Amino acid sequence: MMTETIQSVAVATKANVYFDGKCVSHSLTLADGTRKSVGVILPSTLTFNTGAPEIMEGTGGACEYLLSGTTEWKKAGLGEKFSVPGDSSFQIRVTGEPYSYICHFG
Repeated sequence: MMTETIQSVAVATKANVYFDGKCVSHSLTLADGTRKSVGVILPSTLTFNTGAPEIMEGTGGACEYLLSGTTEWKKAGLGEKFSVPGDSSFQIRVTGEPYSYICHFG
């Protein structure tokens, strides 16, 4: 089931802007200290490095992703999630409407 609302959070009002504005997000901290970010990726192909493990959850649009060490692009759309290991990287490709997401940090 897709996350539609995140309750009781502190929101960083300064946007995180990456790749010349092709990815923009805001950091959230839940009451228990859990961190997340909510953002959008405009049509592009980008590479992200991870520190902690991440779960990407699509809340709008669709993307394709390629995890480090793999050769097959996989699709993820509205309400779908994919996991990225910590200390790794992944490529994400958006070709249609912007991809909106929640990034759950592990």
